Amino acid sequence: MYIIAGLGNPGLKYAKTKHNMGFHVADVLSSRYHIDMNSKKGQAYCGQGIIEGEKVLLVKPVTYMNLSGESIASLAHFYKIDVPTELIVIYDDITLEPGNIRVRKKGSAGGHNGMKSIINLLGTEEFMRVRVGIGAKPPEMDLAAYVLSRFSKEEVPAAETGIERAADAVVSILTEGIDSAMNVFNRKLTGDE
Repeated sequence: MYIIAGLGNPGLKYAKTKHNMGFHVADVLSSRYHIDMNSKKGQAYCGQGIIEGEKVLLVKPVTYMNLSGESIASLAHFYKIDVPTELIVIYDDITLEPGNIRVRKKGSAGGHNGMKSIINLLGTEEFMRVRVGIGAKPPEMDLAAYVLSRFSKEEVPAAETGIERAADAVVSILTEGIDSAMNVFNRKLTGDE
């Protein structure tokens, strides 16, 4: 079984913020594959289902972003998954422009507090991840304020494209494998796509 965890902050106050890209991707997968995510397991909203023949647990932690590892690690241990091959974490990335995504097999947290928490509590950087672009913060803006802000009207279409592409990338990982997904999705979008 795969655990597919979209990171974000719970509550209406954070619902449309840039930091909630992982939640949005989980919601898209939930909708596409009719997986009800209203079940509360530990510190997350979860839904069990099938995506393209693979058994999955869709997860949205309710620990708030900086403590995401508490939820993810406890679920990984409870379900006894093989973390490097059966955990996929989806989260926002300020180094990628909206619309662009990056699929990776492993790596550092890259300054992302949710990922720091997960790596720390799992004790490994070896798990698959899909990073969803939110764009670089303006120089005069505080990072926390930026990630908790909303997309401008002009940015919304690209952000929505990124969410859909990230959901497609997760499906590609499940059906074609991580290497194939990296080859397909790690190219930069050009303006005419």
